[in-house]
Amino acid sequence: MQRWRGLEDIPQDWGRSVVTIGSYDGVHRGHQLIISHAVERARELGVPSVVVTFDPHPSEVVRPGSHPPLLAPHHRRAELMAELGVDALLILPFTPEFSKLSPADFVVKVLVDKLHAKAVVEGPNFRFGHKAAGNVAFLTGQGETYDFEVDVVDLYVTGEAGGGEPFSSTLTRRLVAEGDVEGAREILGRPHRVEGVVVRGAQRGRELGFPTANVETLPHTAIPADGVYAGWLHAQGEAMPAAISVGTNPQFDGTERTVEAYAIDRVGLDLYGLHVAVDFLAFVRGQAKFESIEALLEAIGDDVKRSRELIEAAESE
Repeated sequence: MQRWRGLEDIPQDWGRSVVTIGSYDGVHRGHQLIISHAVERARELGVPSVVVTFDPHPSEVVRPGSHPPLLAPHHRRAELMAELGVDALLILPFTPEFSKLSPADFVVKVLVDKLHAKAVVEGPNFRFGHKAAGNVAFLTGQGETYDFEVDVVDLYVTGEAGGGEPFSSTLTRRLVAEGDVEGAREILGRPHRVEGVVVRGAQRGRELGFPTANVETLPHTAIPADGVYAGWLHAQGEAMPAAISVGTNPQFDGTERTVEAYAIDRVGLDLYGLHVAVDFLAFVRGQAKFESIEALLEAIGDDVKRSRELIEAAESE
């Protein structure tokens, strides 16, 4: 999959293409419907498929300080889109100047002049351009003027997550914040993932016999509620079953929230300085402060046992 950052990265000889535009944070199951439709439509028409997205999140530019927690960084979204068969990903720098582009100018500058759209695929509530003034009806009219089709795909998928609410990035963020990583997994179609570099912490886990990878998460990451979770630690191409702790470590009067993953039954791991990923499979228990170190150790032992059981059950499905 080709990756372009900015309109100037698009090859000069780029021909017609099928395009879909959106933030696509998380690339959840609703997003997958739209993107897959764009890929299929492109194959039918014999042209490449292109996803157009933005960095930073538009809300941060339009309303500074309102950047939502992110479900996936851009490189992860790119991986997921490539798996869906997308041919090219265009990340447009979302600047104050860009935010003032009218819907009509956006169509001409991006879809017509640069991507030569043959078809555009969007969800029914798609909005674009200055003050989100452009919608699907406007886009359809522009398509008649500039010779591209507009396909509207119903991206609304529902399930048990969120009590039956339509799947969305907003709902996923809420469930993650509440610690309902199982609900988030239903929406995403995979476990919620947190990434970052392993840094040196207080090393209390090592002293207690449960050495953890202390993950310095990427900016704006959607981090689950404080507690203990079962999941996997991905490092050096390997997915290791893990018991994951999120929180401030109240046992030792901590104040800084951390994400720490203990690779179950692994000895002698040295991951300092490595970029790793942590997948959250299931909630085990909430954060707690125990009466003694002995009680803490007993609880950690139970956490590891429960995590192992949950992971084994998931891997046998």
